[in-house]
Amino acid sequence: MKGAIFVFLKRFVEHRHNYNTWVDILEREGLQHRTASPYQKNEAYPISELLTIMLAASQKQGIPYDVFQERFGRFLVPDLLLVFKRFVNPSWRTYQMLQHIGSHMHGGIRKENDKANPPLLHVTTVRKNVLIIDYHSRRRMAGFAIGIIKGLASYFDESDRIKVASATEPHAERVQIRVNFS
Repeated sequence: MKGAIFVFLKRFVEHRHNYNTWVDILEREGLQHRTASPYQKNEAYPISELLTIMLAASQKQGIPYDVFQERFGRFLVPDLLLVFKRFVNPSWRTYQMLQHIGSHMHGGIRKENDKANPPLLHVTTVRKNVLIIDYHSRRRMAGFAIGIIKGLASYFDESDRIKVASATEPHAERVQIRVNFS
């Protein structure tokens, strides 16, 4: 897993709590070596470390793991838009972003880095105002994807017009996410 996500996760935990909470989580989970040798955004790290930290942070916050993932996804949107702006048309809003996320953003990431492995996303337009996003990843982070969708809606000031829900069991490897635009 790319180190940037760890850097963003650290910022999220510190934003919700403080630096000491981040250090406490790392120490409690046997990752104290990451305080002396912190995650670097351009390095790769085991996905197991990310999942361990996220689960511990959700427990620290006293919220379900999928709710933590969603909040983290929402928090991350402004940074993601900065990092991936080269793949985004400035005129796009939430609907267009979702239609092009798999081909433009994830496709561009894969072209730039053949070791990158963002989740597979297939977006289907059901009607003019309904998208179904088929999310497929062994990481089982659909809550994170839902948070990103809600974060995009918030970023574009469209939250009152967009409803997002998992159409299938949200902890599976393959999850369908339904997005309604009113």
